Amino acid sequence: MAVDVVTSIEISRPRDEVAAYAADPSNATAWYRNIESVDWKTSPPLAVGSQIAFVAHFLGRRLEYTYEIAEHVTGERLVMRTSYGPFAMETSYAWADTAGGGTTMTLRNRGEPAGFSRLYAPLMAAAMRRANRGDLERLKTILEAGT
Repeated sequence: MAVDVVTSIEISRPRDEVAAYAADPSNATAWYRNIESVDWKTSPPLAVGSQIAFVAHFLGRRLEYTYEIAEHVTGERLVMRTSYGPFAMETSYAWADTAGGGTTMTLRNRGEPAGFSRLYAPLMAAAMRRANRGDLERLKTILEAGT
């Protein structure tokens, strides 16, 4: 795939707590800076086949896309793929215990920009990497503050 960005962070909270918060799309606007709104297209709770629509701003553009949950292993892994959007994207979360009782969360975005956007794949990857780092830092702050 043309864009493949992997970012990890260590959060001083138990894995089940980190995974439950991060895997709930309703929390996305709190920790993803670029996500403006979330709309469940299927009824909660999250399950394979669930569809969630997002509106985001990225690289100066307003993006509307819908993710479908492709895999969900509670507390371990979540994989979602666009079923509608400007280009094919897969976002995955993975959670692992740390030796100190915290959690390592890994966020991965893989995608194949289409058409003219393909020319900007390296720029998109760098911007995604920066955004993901900031988003994971925001998630860490929220969870470690206990809110």
